[in-house]
Amino acid sequence: MKKEFVVIGLGRFGGSIVRELVKQGANVMAIDTDSERIDEFAQIATQAVVADTTEESVIKSLGIWNFEHVIVAIGENIQASILTTLILKELGVPQITVKAQNDYHEKVLRKIGADYVVHPERDMGIRIANNMMSNSVLDYLELSGEHSIVEIKASEKIAGHSLIELDIRAKYGVNIVGITRGDEIMVSPAATDRIEVGDILLVIGADVDIDRFVQKVI
Repeated sequence: MKKEFVVIGLGRFGGSIVRELVKQGANVMAIDTDSERIDEFAQIATQAVVADTTEESVIKSLGIWNFEHVIVAIGENIQASILTTLILKELGVPQITVKAQNDYHEKVLRKIGADYVVHPERDMGIRIANNMMSNSVLDYLELSGEHSIVEIKASEKIAGHSLIELDIRAKYGVNIVGITRGDEIMVSPAATDRIEVGDILLVIGADVDIDRFVQKVI
């Protein structure tokens, strides 16, 4: 059975989500107040509808509350984003992901019950900056305001040592939760596993601890 999603707001962020979800084989209802955008996605999404989701009657008429996951990707209209999220929450939608414009917007969204809040522009900026600052950092994902998960290429400094020998958690406060070696992926590696040059380490922890780990070890 195909997974089903609703994406509300078809700007650059929402539009890219629709395209990727459809590419992954999901059924997607795409919604926007702009008829031109709906025309653009009519041949992409499973269903494309012109609608104002700040009206509870509209959400009910479209059956949006029956979907398991709704993504609110409304652009600059913060009020519409908040009202839509509030209605979805009150109607019992199991999972609601919302695009936030700023930190204040995020605070309000979390207070009214949004399950996931994303800052696409900010997060991408942070990711690019971190990648540029270190040749060893391959990818970066912010988990919260102070914690992240990063992919780091292992250097000769730690190659040949086991995780228990390096004692990374005690010394730096971060955890290696996965190691990629060629086509092999080790999830929750054992303490006796030895690191090789070129291994990709999946490291999780507080940003300050990750930075210290990269500077001192990698």
